[in-house]
Amino acid sequence: MDPENLTMEDLLREEEHSIRALSHGDIVDGTVVRVDPDEVLVDIGAKSEGIISNRELQARGEQPVVLEPGDNVKVYVIQPENDEGNVVLSLRKARAEGIWQKAAEKEEAGEIIDAEVREQNKGGLIVNIMGLRGFLPSSQVARQFSGNLMELVGTKIPVKILEVNRKRNRLIVSQRAAQDEDRARQREELFEKLHVGDLVRGKVSGLTSYGAFVNLGGADGLIHISELSWDRINNVSDMLNVGDEVEVKVIKLDPELSRISLSLRQMSADPWDTIEDRFPPGKPVTGQVTKTKKYGAFLQIADGVEGLLHISELSWDHVERTEDVLKVGDEVSVMVLNADKVRRRISLSLRQLQGRGPGDSGAEFYPGVDYEPEGGGGAEAAADGTVASEEPEPVAASYDYDDEDDEE
Repeated sequence: MDPENLTMEDLLREEEHSIRALSHGDIVDGTVVRVDPDEVLVDIGAKSEGIISNRELQARGEQPVVLEPGDNVKVYVIQPENDEGNVVLSLRKARAEGIWQKAAEKEEAGEIIDAEVREQNKGGLIVNIMGLRGFLPSSQVARQFSGNLMELVGTKIPVKILEVNRKRNRLIVSQRAAQDEDRARQREELFEKLHVGDLVRGKVSGLTSYGAFVNLGGADGLIHISELSWDRINNVSDMLNVGDEVEVKVIKLDPELSRISLSLRQMSADPWDTIEDRFPPGKPVTGQVTKTKKYGAFLQIADGVEGLLHISELSWDHVERTEDVLKVGDEVSVMVLNADKVRRRISLSLRQLQGRGPGDSGAEFYPGVDYEPEGGGGAEAAADGTVASEEPEPVAASYDYDDEDDEE
């Protein structure tokens, strides 16, 4: 329609249509027109100006709000038209609604945000998130604090928003979900940068019968009991305590199962690398009995080195039971019969240091031989076998020092 041909009625109708129709709860943009002692006038494109009470600018417990003519503001429509024909507006409610909208966006995005813990109630904790009152159920508190919620009061904690319900003013958050997600992210980053052979530092987070768990920041690694020391370890607690800081070597990575295998003993040289040079056949050594079996006794003859004193090498006389000659803790001088670096085995003899055997001709010294208990199959398997009633001849031995379980 040609503007020159518009009638007054047309102009009034067009102006009426251009005026914004407002409803309670709307959030609109406005421009400050005038600041009076008791109210602020705001142009929001309505047929009359909106009014913000100055009491909103001086809310208790909050920083005073200073407005100047020309300032752009977001306002909440409390009343589309009061008795004087003005629109009643609120700055605080507009800000609150904006925060609720941001909270809903953060819930949808799954973001982790900080919450200030204000108080504890029967079901959990009351928190402050971006100025909103939220609730953290006790079931959603991080596991390490689940037994004492009061430890968290007055602190800031990371949380994820689980539910936003503006109509019911309901905001539910979870510390546990935030912690799990953060740990998953840290675990992924840790596996990306870790390599087999790396040396890493961590803190012992738990002990079990089969090893120690070490927190590496994002994930726990396991030091199996067999990787604690080159010596035989019966109890993990003999070497480590929860909270100890340790430097360890990464020996295996399994990202699919989130498993990290660590070694403490490989931080020092393997005593078996030079075993054949240090313990040649015929060398006398002193050792301490660490274990007795039907087929003989194990002696520790150096750090990380145990040898087998076969029952046939205890005496020139026949011995029925190892315990009749030696007991755990005894110190005894013996002779090395054989040291095998590859098989990590040392055979020892007590009788070879006792002179020649009975009879005119005596018995010979057999250098470089091992003993295998009747039944074979390693030390633990031999323990279930029987020892010959006659003194056995020396044969190529097979016994196993590493009889611990390999379970993680």
